[in-house]
Amino acid sequence: MPETTVPFVDMHARIAPIRTELLEACTRVIDSGIFVMGPETEALEAEFAAYLGVQHAIAVANGTAALQVGLLALGIGAGDEVITVANTFIATAEAITAVGATPVFVDIDAATYLMSPEAFEAAITERTRAVIPVHLYGLMADMTPIVDIARRHRISVIEDACQAHGARRDGAMAGTLSDVGCFSLYPAKNLGTIGEGGLAVTNDPSIAERMRSLRSHGELRRYHHAEPGWNLRLSELQSAAARVELRRLDGWNAARRRVARWYSEALDGLDLQLPVVPEQEEHVFHLYVVQIDDRDDVRARLAERGIATGVHYPVPLHLQQAYRSLGVGAGALPATTAGASRILSLPMYPEMTREQVEAVAEGLSAVLADRVGVPA
Repeated sequence: MPETTVPFVDMHARIAPIRTELLEACTRVIDSGIFVMGPETEALEAEFAAYLGVQHAIAVANGTAALQVGLLALGIGAGDEVITVANTFIATAEAITAVGATPVFVDIDAATYLMSPEAFEAAITERTRAVIPVHLYGLMADMTPIVDIARRHRISVIEDACQAHGARRDGAMAGTLSDVGCFSLYPAKNLGTIGEGGLAVTNDPSIAERMRSLRSHGELRRYHHAEPGWNLRLSELQSAAARVELRRLDGWNAARRRVARWYSEALDGLDLQLPVVPEQEEHVFHLYVVQIDDRDDVRARLAERGIATGVHYPVPLHLQQAYRSLGVGAGALPATTAGASRILSLPMYPEMTREQVEAVAEGLSAVLADRVGVPA
């Protein structure tokens, strides 16, 4: 394989400008002697809540844990159904399974890759207790009809905003339009840390109290447990690092949108489908996803040119072995299934240069021209 000329994500470029601050934050934690559930975690929770304009933020071990404690705090459990999409990372469904509920997969809008409100409403049964729309690739789902449908049917709403830190729709921020909003702090996310982490947010004090308890062995106070819980706490080191990154989130998101504009200009006219951004949306481009025919061949040819790409996600959850027992056939979610064979994630990170974007575009142009026998 040739040397990679354009990486899919460049963590070194991300860390270099904040390396000194990260080291200072880590030193501060080490010198404090408090490594779990201390002042750094409390500060992160306060700062993230203020950033979103919500009342409560609860730091947890990862984004999956945020979804899990959110479901449990809403009383979701065995015998309940939770509607979500199959075009997402498995953590969305894993959290549903972990609390004993059953995921019910519905189709997406073919243009945006996000939950179809009509498909959501059609899937509601007497056992439906919650819906988890996924804000995928940095774009928010159409929350107004989803929330309206949910409220009419008395269904709880949990936003999987693990790829949408700072995204907005109609002026509202991702994670703030539901009973619980859930975020991941995985290192490559728009807001990350130096390991694993997550945050769950809410404006309901009773939900917040239960999520805080569940993340720490069901404690009400030390050694007093209201119910069995888990150890889903976030370490002080991760909290301190996330605080450093939070101060840069808006700037990084603006840089991602700039890279996306460069892509849109450079890829204009090529035989592929570019991301759709509704007028009322502020996309934060966690990923820049196009649709293209013969995706796997194109991806292999780009790799030969040193251009790294990804596929998010190649096998929808309803077709994964892990959820085969649900009996959802391949033809049940046509837009989801059709898109899975065509989606291609191009390199995307705030530090990308215009030259790197042009290199990706030139590579795609050459590959597509070679495929049809037309000079590039």
